[in-house]
Amino acid sequence: MPKRIDTDELAALVARIDESPKGIDAVSLRNMTGFEGSDKTLQRRLNRLADEGRILKRGRGTGTRYFPLQAEVSVDSAGFDYLSTEAKRLRKELSQPVSVRKPVGYQSGLLERYQPNRSWYLPEGIRDDLMEMGRVERGTLPAGTYLRQVMDRLIIDLSWNSSRLEGNTYSLLDTQRLLERSENVEGKSAEETQMILNHKSAIEMLADDADEIGFNRYTICNLHALLSENLLPDPMSGGRLRTRMIGIAGSVYEPLQVPHKIEEYFDEVLRKAEAVEDPFEQSFFVMVHLPYLQPFDDVNKRVSRLAANIPLVRQNLCPLAFVDVDEDPYVKGVLGIYERGQVDLLRDVFIWAYKRSCARYSAIRQSLGEPDPFRLRYRQQISDFVKHVVQQSFQKAEASNWIQENLNRIPKEDRVKFQEILESELWGLHEGNFARYRLRPAEFEQWAKGWNP
Repeated sequence: MPKRIDTDELAALVARIDESPKGIDAVSLRNMTGFEGSDKTLQRRLNRLADEGRILKRGRGTGTRYFPLQAEVSVDSAGFDYLSTEAKRLRKELSQPVSVRKPVGYQSGLLERYQPNRSWYLPEGIRDDLMEMGRVERGTLPAGTYLRQVMDRLIIDLSWNSSRLEGNTYSLLDTQRLLERSENVEGKSAEETQMILNHKSAIEMLADDADEIGFNRYTICNLHALLSENLLPDPMSGGRLRTRMIGIAGSVYEPLQVPHKIEEYFDEVLRKAEAVEDPFEQSFFVMVHLPYLQPFDDVNKRVSRLAANIPLVRQNLCPLAFVDVDEDPYVKGVLGIYERGQVDLLRDVFIWAYKRSCARYSAIRQSLGEPDPFRLRYRQQISDFVKHVVQQSFQKAEASNWIQENLNRIPKEDRVKFQEILESELWGLHEGNFARYRLRPAEFEQWAKGWNP
């Protein structure tokens, strides 16, 4: 009986969407069909219909609209002008129902044929353009310097956008409230909230360990452990390679199922990724091969999106935050890898996404001004002092005494200016910026009660 009801619900939704050539939103669909389930259930039904190729889904967040299949030409003409002819063709083919697409398994040749610095997914001209746009400093700075400059904004942007591409219904403002004030949003599931918080932890790891991260097991497995925390049926699966069979919803792709082969190809993906010299080719390479291999039980695409930032963090390039990326071309781009072994669609999305990120963070950086060389030289010491004061819940007098006692860590000629900057940082610490010091909300709140009674 439940299965028949589910089928009836789906048919009613498709029928109403078919009557809406200009598209319809989820709220209107609920009202017109009398759908009685929760918003989350309705979203799952609509995502399923889109995955099966029975309707078209366009837009994101509260702006998402659903179209009948026959509206594809008019919708496409209004949407994705940045896609190449080949990418548009691939996207159209992958919009067909799952029932008419040919099942396919993991093709190891896609990885085996790729030779670092001899094979290229991104043409040289594109790589040069992205480098010109993404470079923020001509000199040499410590890894992660630029990431820390825009950290407050990036945590919100990347957490929201990456989660949104997984179907998370948090709005940008909801995400900001959650991350800055620890305010849960009424009506959102615990899973959605956890997903956002996990992204924050993973981004902080990239910043904190900027000198150590790379395409190695430590980095990728720990990214997975952070991104999957409290989201997997088996908590022990976090950060561990997959040993069980999985399927891909909405796709005819069957991932590799042999554990020792998964491990073998995982190590080969990391080896080849680390060997690639161009940061943008590296970034795109992992966006192709980590989801394709599906090395973990779940959360593989999320890992790939954050891992794509590793070479950008290491070389102080603008981060990739997936700003304004529409879910449909991104998902279809990944399907193009799964089912066709073709990178054209995902490549176009990647290039466009990076240009959008550069535009956003260029504006943010201009508002911040040039970095202070003194602060840059002592960035780690400033962070350590601030964290200690907050984590110990020191009040003003206690903090002043402790700072004086520990200034001998700083060269004598720089102590006065260091203390001045440190005190200004402590006096300026508030709920909207404490994340830059990798502090937990509970730690900040406990400290703030005594600091500003």
